[in-house]
Amino acid sequence: MVHLDPAAHGPLHERIAAAVRRAVADGDLPPGARLPAARELASQLDVNINTVLRAYRELSAEDLVELRRGRGATVRKGADRARLYDLVDELLAEAARLGVSRGELAGILASRS
Repeated sequence: MVHLDPAAHGPLHERIAAAVRRAVADGDLPPGARLPAARELASQLDVNINTVLRAYRELSAEDLVELRRGRGATVRKGADRARLYDLVDELLAEAARLGVSRGELAGILASRS
């Protein structure tokens, strides 16, 4: 369910979090799905359990997953759209940096559909 990209670089916890984000975005982990137990995933990936827990905490801080003691981590409802909102925020910031107004940006988006 969660696979690390062997070509990716960076800290392991960030790579694990990115793999979960990708699985959510691809629909492999729909809202309500339970993530593997931290101990199980750590064993599967051959990493320290604290590395997995750190990734899960990062995802929880992003409101992508919900952590419950004794019940594990589950994908939050609406998490499948969380990435979309992040991309919109990035697009708005980039448009502002380039001096493109929201109206112009809306026109650009409308012409692309």
